[in-house]
Amino acid sequence: MTIAISPHAPLPEDDMPLSRPPQLGAGTGLSLFLDFDGTLVEIADHPQDVVVPSDLPQALSALSERLEGRLAVISGRALATLDRLLGGVAIAMAGSHGGEFRPAGAVEVEPLADPLPRPVCQALDAFAQENGGLVFEAKPFSAAVHYRDRPQIGASLYDFAARLAAENGLTVKHGKMVVELSMPGSDKGTAVNRFMQMPPFAGTRPLFIGDDVTDEDAFAAVRRFDGGGVLVGPMRRTQALWRIDSVAAVHSWLEEQA
Repeated sequence: MTIAISPHAPLPEDDMPLSRPPQLGAGTGLSLFLDFDGTLVEIADHPQDVVVPSDLPQALSALSERLEGRLAVISGRALATLDRLLGGVAIAMAGSHGGEFRPAGAVEVEPLADPLPRPVCQALDAFAQENGGLVFEAKPFSAAVHYRDRPQIGASLYDFAARLAAENGLTVKHGKMVVELSMPGSDKGTAVNRFMQMPPFAGTRPLFIGDDVTDEDAFAAVRRFDGGGVLVGPMRRTQALWRIDSVAAVHSWLEEQA
Protein backbone atom coordinates (compact mmCIF):
# COMPACT_ATOMS: atom_id res chain seq x y z
CA MET A 1 0.00 0.00 0.00
CA THR A 2 1.20 3.50 -0.79
CA ILE A 3 -0.07 6.72 0.73
CA ALA A 4 0.52 10.20 -0.58
CA ILE A 5 -0.45 13.13 1.58
CA SER A 6 0.07 16.70 0.54
CA PRO A 7 1.60 18.88 3.28
CA HIS A 8 -0.80 21.55 2.04
CA ALA A 9 -3.91 19.40 2.47
CA PRO A 10 -6.62 21.12 4.54
CA LEU A 11 -6.61 20.44 8.26
CA PRO A 12 -9.62 18.66 9.75
CA GLU A 13 -12.35 20.74 11.35
CA ASP A 14 -12.95 20.42 15.10
CA ASP A 15 -15.98 18.19 14.62
CA MET A 16 -14.75 16.27 11.58
CA PRO A 17 -14.40 12.53 12.31
CA LEU A 18 -10.96 11.11 11.57
CA SER A 19 -10.39 7.56 10.34
CA ARG A 20 -7.90 5.03 11.65
CA PRO A 21 -4.33 5.28 10.32
CA PRO A 22 -3.05 3.11 7.46
CA GLN A 23 -1.40 -0.24 8.02
CA LEU A 24 2.36 -0.51 8.28
CA GLY A 25 4.75 -3.04 6.82
CA ALA A 26 8.24 -3.59 5.51
CA GLY A 27 7.22 -2.66 1.98
CA THR A 28 4.94 0.30 2.63
CA GLY A 29 7.60 3.00 2.77
CA LEU A 30 6.22 4.22 6.11
CA SER A 31 8.04 5.11 9.32
CA LEU A 32 6.46 5.21 12.77
CA PHE A 33 7.07 7.71 15.58
CA LEU A 34 5.37 7.17 18.93
CA ASP A 35 4.73 9.44 21.88
CA PHE A 36 4.94 7.70 25.28
CA ASP A 37 2.58 9.02 28.00
CA GLY A 38 -1.03 9.02 26.84
CA THR A 39 -0.12 6.99 23.75
CA LEU A 40 1.82 3.87 24.77
CA VAL A 41 0.97 4.08 28.48
CA GLU A 42 -1.92 5.60 30.40
CA ILE A 43 -1.21 8.97 32.00
CA ALA A 44 -0.65 8.62 35.76
CA ASP A 45 -1.46 11.17 38.44
CA HIS A 46 2.30 11.49 39.05
CA PRO A 47 4.98 10.79 36.41
CA GLN A 48 6.77 8.23 38.59
CA ASP A 49 3.58 6.17 39.00
CA VAL A 50 3.16 5.30 35.33
CA VAL A 51 2.50 1.60 34.62
CA VAL A 52 4.27 0.09 31.61
CA PRO A 53 2.73 -3.12 30.20
CA SER A 54 5.24 -5.94 30.63
CA ASP A 55 5.07 -6.88 26.96
CA LEU A 56 5.52 -3.35 25.60
CA PRO A 57 9.34 -3.33 25.23
CA GLN A 58 9.34 -6.59 23.28
CA ALA A 59 6.40 -5.44 21.15
CA LEU A 60 8.24 -2.23 20.21
CA SER A 61 11.43 -4.15 19.46
CA ALA A 62 9.59 -6.64 17.24
CA LEU A 63 7.73 -3.91 15.34
CA SER A 64 10.95 -1.96 14.86
CA GLU A 65 12.53 -5.06 13.36
CA ARG A 66 9.55 -5.59 11.06
CA LEU A 67 9.83 -1.97 9.91
CA GLU A 68 13.57 -2.45 9.33
CA GLY A 69 14.40 0.02 12.10
CA ARG A 70 11.92 2.73 11.02
CA LEU A 71 10.41 3.18 14.50
CA ALA A 72 11.24 5.69 17.24
CA VAL A 73 9.75 6.80 20.54
CA ILE A 74 9.69 10.61 20.92
CA SER A 75 8.70 11.68 24.43
CA GLY A 76 8.73 14.58 26.83
CA ARG A 77 10.44 12.30 29.33
CA ALA A 78 14.21 12.19 29.69
CA LEU A 79 15.97 9.41 27.80
CA ALA A 80 17.34 7.98 31.03
CA THR A 81 13.77 7.65 32.32
CA LEU A 82 12.58 6.04 29.09
CA ASP A 83 15.46 3.56 29.26
CA ARG A 84 14.46 2.60 32.80
CA LEU A 85 10.76 2.28 31.97
CA LEU A 86 11.30 0.35 28.74
CA GLY A 87 14.11 -1.86 30.00
CA GLY A 88 16.76 -0.41 27.70
CA VAL A 89 15.08 -1.70 24.54
CA ALA A 90 17.37 -1.03 21.55
CA ILE A 91 15.13 1.22 19.45
CA ALA A 92 15.58 4.82 18.31
CA MET A 93 14.45 7.41 20.86
CA ALA A 94 14.30 11.14 21.49
CA GLY A 95 13.60 12.56 24.94
CA SER A 96 12.94 15.87 26.67
CA HIS A 97 10.61 16.97 23.83
CA GLY A 98 13.39 16.59 21.31
CA GLY A 99 16.20 17.96 23.47
CA GLU A 100 17.86 14.53 23.54
CA PHE A 101 18.33 12.33 20.48
CA ARG A 102 19.66 8.78 20.12
CA PRO A 103 19.47 6.52 17.03
CA ALA A 104 18.85 2.80 17.48
CA GLY A 105 21.91 0.96 18.75
CA ALA A 106 23.75 4.15 19.71
CA VAL A 107 25.16 4.66 23.19
CA GLU A 108 25.89 8.38 23.18
CA VAL A 109 23.04 10.87 23.46
CA GLU A 110 23.09 13.70 20.92
CA PRO A 111 21.77 16.99 22.35
CA LEU A 112 19.45 18.91 20.04
CA ALA A 113 19.15 21.88 22.40
CA ASP A 114 21.01 23.66 25.18
CA PRO A 115 20.16 22.97 28.83
CA LEU A 116 17.90 25.39 30.66
CA PRO A 117 19.65 28.07 32.74
CA ARG A 118 19.90 26.89 36.35
CA PRO A 119 18.14 29.99 37.79
CA VAL A 120 15.09 29.22 35.65
CA CYS A 121 14.91 25.67 36.97
CA GLN A 122 15.30 26.95 40.51
CA ALA A 123 12.51 29.50 40.05
CA LEU A 124 10.13 26.91 38.63
CA ASP A 125 10.97 24.48 41.43
CA ALA A 126 10.43 27.20 44.02
CA PHE A 127 6.98 27.97 42.57
CA ALA A 128 6.06 24.29 42.90
CA GLN A 129 7.32 24.12 46.48
CA GLU A 130 5.59 27.32 47.56
CA ASN A 131 2.21 26.35 46.15
CA GLY A 132 2.00 22.77 47.40
CA GLY A 133 0.54 19.77 45.62
CA LEU A 134 2.65 20.41 42.53
CA VAL A 135 5.29 18.04 41.15
CA PHE A 136 8.49 19.58 39.77
CA GLU A 137 10.30 17.45 37.20
CA ALA A 138 13.84 18.38 36.16
CA LYS A 139 15.06 17.01 32.82
CA PRO A 140 18.40 17.39 31.03
CA PHE A 141 17.05 19.98 28.59
CA SER A 142 13.77 21.17 30.11
CA ALA A 143 11.85 21.47 33.36
CA ALA A 144 8.18 20.77 34.05
CA VAL A 145 5.61 21.26 36.77
CA HIS A 146 2.68 18.85 36.97
CA TYR A 147 -0.52 20.18 38.53
CA ARG A 148 -2.91 17.23 38.22
CA ASP A 149 -3.54 17.31 42.00
CA ARG A 150 -4.29 21.06 41.92
CA PRO A 151 -6.02 21.86 38.63
CA GLN A 152 -7.19 25.23 39.94
CA ILE A 153 -3.61 26.54 39.91
CA GLY A 154 -2.99 25.75 36.26
CA ALA A 155 -3.60 29.30 35.01
CA SER A 156 -1.31 30.87 37.63
CA LEU A 157 1.38 28.32 36.92
CA TYR A 158 1.21 28.97 33.20
CA ASP A 159 1.37 32.75 33.70
CA PHE A 160 4.43 32.36 35.92
CA ALA A 161 6.15 30.05 33.42
CA ALA A 162 5.27 32.36 30.53
CA ARG A 163 6.94 35.28 32.33
CA LEU A 164 10.06 33.18 32.89
CA ALA A 165 10.02 32.20 29.23
CA ALA A 166 9.70 35.81 28.05
CA GLU A 167 12.48 37.01 30.36
CA ASN A 168 14.89 34.25 29.32
CA GLY A 169 14.06 33.63 25.66
CA LEU A 170 12.57 30.19 26.33
CA THR A 171 9.63 28.18 25.04
CA VAL A 172 6.68 27.34 27.28
CA LYS A 173 4.57 24.25 26.59
CA HIS A 174 1.17 23.60 28.18
CA GLY A 175 0.25 19.92 28.04
CA LYS A 176 -2.20 17.73 29.94
CA MET A 177 -1.98 19.09 33.50
CA VAL A 178 1.67 20.02 32.98
CA VAL A 179 3.55 23.22 32.12
CA GLU A 180 7.07 22.90 30.77
CA LEU A 181 9.92 25.25 29.87
CA SER A 182 12.53 24.40 27.28
CA MET A 183 15.06 26.03 25.00
CA PRO A 184 13.81 27.26 21.59
CA GLY A 185 13.88 24.53 18.97
CA SER A 186 13.51 21.79 21.57
CA ASP A 187 10.28 20.15 20.47
CA LYS A 188 9.08 16.87 19.01
CA GLY A 189 9.03 18.31 15.52
CA THR A 190 12.77 18.95 15.80
CA ALA A 191 13.31 15.30 16.69
CA VAL A 192 11.18 14.14 13.75
CA ASN A 193 13.18 16.34 11.38
CA ARG A 194 16.47 14.96 12.71
CA PHE A 195 15.39 11.34 12.34
CA MET A 196 14.09 11.98 8.83
CA GLN A 197 17.53 13.20 7.75
CA MET A 198 19.15 9.83 8.45
CA PRO A 199 18.69 6.19 7.48
CA PRO A 200 16.54 4.18 7.77
CA PHE A 201 13.95 7.00 8.05
CA ALA A 202 15.17 9.19 5.18
CA GLY A 203 12.98 9.00 2.09
CA THR A 204 10.02 7.41 3.90
CA ARG A 205 6.58 8.76 4.82
CA PRO A 206 6.31 9.18 8.60
CA LEU A 207 3.38 8.65 10.93
CA PHE A 208 3.45 10.23 14.39
CA ILE A 209 1.03 8.95 17.04
CA GLY A 210 0.42 11.24 20.03
CA ASP A 211 -2.29 12.51 22.32
CA ASP A 212 -1.28 15.94 23.63
CA VAL A 213 -1.02 19.47 22.29
CA THR A 214 2.75 19.10 22.75
CA ASP A 215 2.59 16.57 19.90
CA GLU A 216 1.28 19.15 17.43
CA ASP A 217 4.84 20.17 16.46
CA ALA A 218 5.45 16.58 15.40
CA PHE A 219 2.10 16.38 13.57
CA ALA A 220 3.16 19.44 11.57
CA ALA A 221 6.64 18.02 10.94
CA VAL A 222 5.49 14.69 9.51
CA ARG A 223 3.20 16.49 7.05
CA ARG A 224 6.28 18.14 5.56
CA PHE A 225 7.50 14.64 4.64
CA ASP A 226 4.16 13.64 3.06
CA GLY A 227 3.19 11.80 6.23
CA GLY A 228 0.55 12.46 8.83
CA GLY A 229 -0.25 12.58 12.51
CA VAL A 230 -2.49 10.23 14.47
CA LEU A 231 -4.37 11.78 17.40
CA VAL A 232 -5.02 9.55 20.41
CA GLY A 233 -8.18 10.26 22.39
CA PRO A 234 -11.16 12.58 21.90
CA MET A 235 -11.39 14.73 18.79
CA ARG A 236 -10.10 18.30 19.10
CA ARG A 237 -8.58 20.93 16.85
CA THR A 238 -5.44 19.26 15.53
CA GLN A 239 -3.00 18.95 12.65
CA ALA A 240 -3.36 15.15 12.80
CA LEU A 241 -5.02 13.40 9.86
CA TRP A 242 -6.11 10.21 11.63
CA ARG A 243 -7.34 9.27 15.10
CA ILE A 244 -7.25 6.33 17.51
CA ASP A 245 -9.66 6.30 20.46
CA SER A 246 -7.40 5.37 23.38
CA VAL A 247 -4.14 3.89 24.64
CA ALA A 248 -5.76 0.44 24.54
CA ALA A 249 -6.76 1.06 20.92
CA VAL A 250 -3.16 2.08 20.10
CA HIS A 251 -1.96 -1.26 21.47
CA SER A 252 -4.57 -3.10 19.40
CA TRP A 253 -3.48 -1.21 16.27
CA LEU A 254 0.18 -1.97 16.99
CA GLU A 255 -0.66 -5.66 17.40
CA GLU A 256 -2.27 -5.60 13.96
CA GLN A 257 1.04 -4.43 12.50
CA ALA A 258 3.07 -7.28 14.03
